[in-house]
Order: sequence, then C-alpha cells, then structure tokens
Amino acid sequence: MGEEIIGLSPAFQQVLAWVQVIAKSDSVTLIQGETGTGKEVIASAIHNQSSRRQGPFVKLNCAAIPGDLLESELFGHERGAYTGAWTQTKGRFQMADRGTLFLDEIGDLPLELQPKLLRALQEQEFERLGSTQTIRVNVRVVAATNQDLAKLVANKQFRADLYYRLNVIPIHLPPLRERVQDIPLLVEHFVRKLSARLDRPIGLIPDEMMEVLKAHDWPGNIRELQNFIERAVVFSPGPVLRLPLADLKQMTREASTAAARTLADAERDHILEVLKQTDGLVGGQHGAATRLGLPRTTLVYKMRKLGIEARRWHRARPAPRDADAGAPQFTSGERGRLGVGGLAAIANL
Repeated sequence: MGEEIIGLSPAFQQVLAWVQVIAKSDSVTLIQGETGTGKEVIASAIHNQSSRRQGPFVKLNCAAIPGDLLESELFGHERGAYTGAWTQTKGRFQMADRGTLFLDEIGDLPLELQPKLLRALQEQEFERLGSTQTIRVNVRVVAATNQDLAKLVANKQFRADLYYRLNVIPIHLPPLRERVQDIPLLVEHFVRKLSARLDRPIGLIPDEMMEVLKAHDWPGNIRELQNFIERAVVFSPGPVLRLPLADLKQMTREASTAAARTLADAERDHILEVLKQTDGLVGGQHGAATRLGLPRTTLVYKMRKLGIEARRWHRARPAPRDADAGAPQFTSGERGRLGVGGLAAIANL
C-alpha cells in the first residue's frame, strides 16, 4: 500500500482488504464516505495495485468545474467547438486510456451530462465536443462521493441507470470518529511530514495532547486533523507539540451547534411531511400524532418548539351541501347562547 495509507483499526483494515480484491478486477467502483475520509487515496491505491498501474491515473473533481465546461473536460473538444476553443483538446477519458479515471464528487455531475457518461462507461466510447468521430478507449473508472446517491435518485437529481452502473462495487469509508485508534498513528505521521516541510523540529507529542485529539469528533475527518496538526506545528515554540486548544474547543462547539441545528431541521421537515400526508390532522386515529407514535400533546409541544403553527394545518371545512345552503349561519357565541335545543328547533324549521 502507498505510504499515505495509515490505519490499523478493524474498520479501516477491512477497507484495505477490499482494495486488494477490487484492484484485481476492472469493474467500476464507487467510493462513498464523508468529506475528508481519504477517498482519493483509496482510489489511487486501487490503481497502484491493479494491472493498470503502469498506465495513467487521471483525476477530475466534478464539483470544481463549471457545468458548461465539464463535458469538454471529460470528453475533449475540437477546435472551434465553442468560443475560446482555439485548439483540439483531449478530455480526461482519453487521457486515462489504458489507465484509471478517478471521478470525484460524482454526485455533482449535471443531469444533462449523465447520459453521455453512462454511454462512455458501458461502451467505452464517446465523441469530442464539436465532433462526430467516435473515439474508443480502455479505461477503468473509480468514482467517489460524499452524497447519498440513492437519495438523489429518489429526488430525480441523479439518473437511476447511471447510479446502478457506478455502484457495481461499492466501498464505504468509515469516518475518523469510528477509527479512534488510528488517530495517534495519523498524528505522528502528520507531525513528521509537516515538521520536515515547515522546518520545525517537533520531537515530542505529550500523552495528554494525544488524548485530547482522540476525544474530538473530527467532523472534517482526516483533512481536518491534518490542517489542525499543521497549525499546531507552526505555533509550537520548541520541540514539543503544543495544540491550539482554544481552536479545538471552538471547532467542537461549532460542530455541536451544526449537528443540533441539522437534527432540529430534520425533525421539523419530518413533522411537516406527516402533517401534509394527514391533510393537517394532528390528533385522532388517522392523525399525525398516531403516525409518528407520539401523544397528541407531545406533538403539539414539538410543533410549537419547532415553529410549526397549528392553525396552518387546520383542515378546511367542507362546503355546505345544497340542501343546507339556505340554513342560517351562527357564530360560536350565538351557538352557545341558543344551546343544543334551540339549534335543533331552528334546524327543523
């Protein structure tokens, strides 16, 4: 494995075992995981252990290229294909011929470009932008995303046929909070690497500092840890690593606030969706409270807490039937003064 791949935790060792198996095939692979978990590193490892390792490893971040230029980046263009296209240019697919093409952030690929990518994956052929000549290639594709593609498919934001073609061999990378025992190894690696690059001779990492790092959630995963260690190396006055703990506490507070806000938003959206399904009915056998498995009072409390106004969800009263069209209408106060008997008498007129 490459020197950048570090980890002895069971979860990560399982990933490395999958990499060894997957590298022997030529199948399309989809790497899924949170931001900063090392998807590109794993894609590179698959390439380096495969029979294509002598060929090129070409990378493209689909989220980093404007949508109107992405087709040219992927498939190339002919001279004059669009304003500013002064020369014929190869796309990443052609550049990766006999090698591996890594498509990062595949969930951000525009819908209108997805059929052409699907054809390139299935047929290993395409046309440059502005050309009718078909170009054949021999490319292994590894894609990666931090999004839930199945959810994007359900929301009509990603083509189902392309998702199934990409998801031939899925790999899920665990977040750093599920690899706590790997944190000391990663910290030591980053300290060595950054000390050499920044010419800051750090030789000691105090145990209490390591425990603080292990206790942090690291929502940005390995990338966040690396950036934090770089800041610590820069500001350490001597050979002992000193952590900017104030920054770490601030990051923890921000992450906790973001998580709480996300949970509240998710709960609010879920309640609104159920209210929509029940046509605004809160209580009763067919009401939202029953569907959510909550007492009616609990649901009303949650609605108030989440800013959901109950009056928005009162069901519209049905229009009066023709037979009653001429019946007198009373306010709630008038109905109270008349009483049940009085109303019944009037109803029989």
